[in-house]
Amino acid sequence: MYTVAAFYRFLALADPQGLRDELHRTFALTDLRGTTLLAPEGVNGTMAGSEEMIDRFLALLNERVGLQRAEVKFSTAEKPPFRRLKFKRKREIITFRAEDPVDPTRPGTYVDPTDWNALVADPSVLLLDTRNTYETEIGTFAGAVTPPLDKFSDFAGWVTEHLDPSQHTKVAMFCTGGIRCEKASAYMLQLGFPEVYHLRGGILRYLEQTPPANSRWNGDCYIFDERIAVNHSNLRSEEQTDK
Repeated sequence: MYTVAAFYRFLALADPQGLRDELHRTFALTDLRGTTLLAPEGVNGTMAGSEEMIDRFLALLNERVGLQRAEVKFSTAEKPPFRRLKFKRKREIITFRAEDPVDPTRPGTYVDPTDWNALVADPSVLLLDTRNTYETEIGTFAGAVTPPLDKFSDFAGWVTEHLDPSQHTKVAMFCTGGIRCEKASAYMLQLGFPEVYHLRGGILRYLEQTPPANSRWNGDCYIFDERIAVNHSNLRSEEQTDK
């Protein structure tokens, strides 16, 4: 059984290349597989390996960038979900391409999975899926608006063409692991939308923590590895793992 860890953290990273090189030296000859991106705005990745190796990897990231274990989304896989190990230096950890620079360290209001259902049940809230169309077609939250996005960088243009800060005064956003909706929430605040919320930990954390009987999620959640999609049945929290 392989442990899979999905994570990101926005922060001002002074030396992305230096951290990339350190990670490569430390883990190149281990059983760790997956991809981690490093950029001046932070880190983003999904890694898989033995439980011991994932623990070592996360401990190093905690030391270098302050990534807390509570921020990581865990799942399991019976077969290796990745074939190679890659650490990449990038301009952004999630490509957005807005006309004006976006400061992802100033996002909207985080909403924990335990509070999500109550928020999105409010009829005044616009529930917005920030993922691509091929992802939303296999699953999304009940009542969500799913913009026709071929890629995440299309989101900025869709917002400026279809939404109005004076009319859409409360917006709740979500994505797979939280990184896209967090950056998108910062963008919408910069445009003047007064109340912008986003799901802490994304769909993956919601599926981990929400009993199926209480879930507002319909379908499966597309993920970017060889498992293709996950749902309530093959995700688990740290607390569940300890039992």
